[in-house]
Amino acid sequence: MTAHSGNLGADRVTIQDVAAAAGVSVSAVSKVLREAYGVSPQMRARVTAAIEQLGYRPHNGARAMRGRSYTVGVVLVELTSPFQTEVATAISDALEATPYEDIIVTAGVDPRRQRRRIEALLDRQVDGLMVIAPWLDVSWLEEVAKTIPVVAIALHGTPRHFDTVVDDDRLGARLMVDHLVGLGHRRIVHTSMAPAKTEGAFVLSHTARRQGYELAMRDHGLTPDVIETWYSEEGGHRAAQEAFARADRPTAIFAGADIAALGVLRAAEEQGILVPEDVTVAGYDNIYTSTINRVALTTIDQSGQRTGAESVRLLLERIEGRTEPEQFVVAPRLVIRRTSGRPLRAPAPVVPPARA
Repeated sequence: MTAHSGNLGADRVTIQDVAAAAGVSVSAVSKVLREAYGVSPQMRARVTAAIEQLGYRPHNGARAMRGRSYTVGVVLVELTSPFQTEVATAISDALEATPYEDIIVTAGVDPRRQRRRIEALLDRQVDGLMVIAPWLDVSWLEEVAKTIPVVAIALHGTPRHFDTVVDDDRLGARLMVDHLVGLGHRRIVHTSMAPAKTEGAFVLSHTARRQGYELAMRDHGLTPDVIETWYSEEGGHRAAQEAFARADRPTAIFAGADIAALGVLRAAEEQGILVPEDVTVAGYDNIYTSTINRVALTTIDQSGQRTGAESVRLLLERIEGRTEPEQFVVAPRLVIRRTSGRPLRAPAPVVPPARA
């Protein structure tokens, strides 16, 4: 192939030509060009050699003419998560009054898949990223945030290069435990997901809720009882079946998410267990389904609308030049509905131990 790097005509060497010559993907060439984190020395050497051989140079003139792409990437774990969908909808609504458009992708919980989705958005030159509940090595996310504005949602910790929007999940779990104990419950099961392998100094919202539940239970002199499952209707159903099969079954089940609480309600109905007479059921998120009169779920509200709107605000501030990291904390609120009540045979009131 003959390179005509001084021409802007049809024979101009393209990034596709470089990828073919190096035997790699276009995405790999893009990573080398923007000096992305995680490119191996061997990959960099192959791409650099192809660039030199072909005389390729990025079309910086076209980029300068275009300027910003006026797009932002939004990375969800899955569209079947009602709360994440509510947040994504709020993001879209908040962007409506701006020049920016959102590109929404789902990535699952596999860190490698999440990285690929984020890298694909970077290759499309989005102006910023919003990642909801990222199951990622935070050090990698920090590197990404050095090159593009990033807001992480539902990730607790103290980042150096990106912003965060979180619910005070530990407080929210405590509000629910205090409510249940106040009703007379002592055998309170909490359904949670297993901690992500990437968690350490940073934790996801489900881990923070579990921590809040365990601490509140101990403060009331009670033993925490956690059943690990998935935040889904089926996951809640399986957890409830396990809890109901016990000889000394719980009088209350505090699901870590409303979607899981719906599965608990289904299991109770299948087994003829009355709610709240035989078992109290509570959730977390206050999704729309929880407000329906037929469901009337006691839950913790963390405002998906506020979460999305504040995420957009922080991202736009970053795009406009702010460099210092910020965290916005959404205050949780207990919402009491019909699925919580006193146990039929209420035990003696729990007296919490005196604090030192």
